[in-house]
Amino acid sequence: MRYIYGFLCFFLYSTTILHAQQAAVVSAHPLASQAGLDVLKQGGNAFDAAAAVALSIGVVEPFSAGIGGGGFFMIYEASKDKYTMIDARETSPFLAGHGEVYQKASSIDGASAAGVPGLIAGIDHLSQKYGRLNREKISQHAIKYAQEGFAVSPHYQRLATWRKEALLQSEAKNIFLSEGEVPKLGQLIRQTQLAQTLQRFAKFGANDFYHGKTAKKLVKDMQRDGGFIRLKDLNKYRAIERQPIISHYKNTKIIAASLPSSGGLVLAEIFGMLAQDDLTAMSKVERTHLLVEVMRRAYRDRAAYMGDYDFISLPKDLLDPKRLQAMRQSIHMDKATPSSQLEPIDQIKQGDHTTHFSIVDAEGNRVSATLSINYGFGSAYVSPSTGILLNDEMDDFVTQAGKANVYGLVGSAANQIEPQKRMLSSMTPCFAINEHGILITGTPGGSRIISMVLLNLLQFAHHEPAAPRWLSQKRFHHQYLPDIIQHEKGAFNATEIKALQAKGHQLKAMRNYGNMQSILQTNTGEVIGLSDPRGEGLALKLDTPSTKRRE
Repeated sequence: MRYIYGFLCFFLYSTTILHAQQAAVVSAHPLASQAGLDVLKQGGNAFDAAAAVALSIGVVEPFSAGIGGGGFFMIYEASKDKYTMIDARETSPFLAGHGEVYQKASSIDGASAAGVPGLIAGIDHLSQKYGRLNREKISQHAIKYAQEGFAVSPHYQRLATWRKEALLQSEAKNIFLSEGEVPKLGQLIRQTQLAQTLQRFAKFGANDFYHGKTAKKLVKDMQRDGGFIRLKDLNKYRAIERQPIISHYKNTKIIAASLPSSGGLVLAEIFGMLAQDDLTAMSKVERTHLLVEVMRRAYRDRAAYMGDYDFISLPKDLLDPKRLQAMRQSIHMDKATPSSQLEPIDQIKQGDHTTHFSIVDAEGNRVSATLSINYGFGSAYVSPSTGILLNDEMDDFVTQAGKANVYGLVGSAANQIEPQKRMLSSMTPCFAINEHGILITGTPGGSRIISMVLLNLLQFAHHEPAAPRWLSQKRFHHQYLPDIIQHEKGAFNATEIKALQAKGHQLKAMRNYGNMQSILQTNTGEVIGLSDPRGEGLALKLDTPSTKRRE
């Protein structure tokens, strides 16, 4: 069944059109983009650059990612015309059992909330199997940023303000705050212990993190501070290569992440339901209504069936075209279907603050990567002896009956905690291909990731509006429960809101969300880097790409 499964200047965001060479790096932070670009200049390929960006973004965006978390790398090897997903998602510690401990322990804040980190294993696997450069070169920028510091931006201040109380509860307060307060704009954040941990990685690779000095230090801190991660958990962790989910919409081929990412399957269901529809012939209200209804049904299946594929079995007909068209026929274009009227699930409990980057090199190799520590600043717990900020991904599991997680998502026993199991994710790194070109895309945004990627893929498929405007378009979302259309302010005018309400929809205006980082390679040879104007990311080009053997 596997076939049914991807102050450099904080105001330099926006669209960058890159004409010179087919090599580009687009990430959520200028310093991380620069790290990737420099690695390409040194003769590295897209996979080396991705390793450098992943390490760097975890230093300069500690609220979104880091080696204390995990992620998914979607890669394309041009020489083999081959797509692969590298699954570096966190796993549940043995001591977490089947979740009973979370009746008392927190799955959001503190050491108990952390799953076994997978990112460093994924980075090492990516660079050693697919890259050219040695670990020292891919690590140098991250080590420098940790030692010398990075400047506090307005975005950092907002997230530190939000998570301040949690940060005050651990060593995090001495790193990410200033005398217990949110640091001033431009103040440098230095991470000395983390720099030493990264230096050990540069010398010894992931073996140090999972078996060596770093592993022992981390476990000692966990035991003292109430965490569940032990040497047994670290010793058994492996990054896994998986087959992506391939789906089609009209003339567009989509290659997206597979379980434990729900993104590929949810997108495949949505596109299967839309197979016979012409969205371009519909009014905005009709199109929104239909998209909401297919989201509702696909997210319902996400909650009912999806989890770690190594622990569950999916329905054999999940992506059967007949099933998907029957679901489409259940949609009434004149009225909303209340989520309560869909087939109920055996409901058990199941990031805004994730990050994404996209890379293409001069040889045509491509990477779409989404990384996360889940909530803002993850668990807000820093291991004092390693400087590692730990994730709170245990909250993405089922932990308490009938309770939604911090993103409002519900789930079933398919995503219940089991030792070494990987928690279900919404992260959706992907590629898309049609006659217009190739799109590399993804975004943070918690439960809204999949709907944001969906809207971006529809823009690409219909070639509207012009590519430089894609990421500035207002967004909307529905996830089955709660039964509400969430939307950015300005997504709909007053007349459109009334028309949607007349169909039975409830709407809720949200603050702007998402931080998409995309690359469009057009069929004319132009490369367009797209960095979401909601963030502080940067698209960079490589003027003189080169190739070298591994050093």
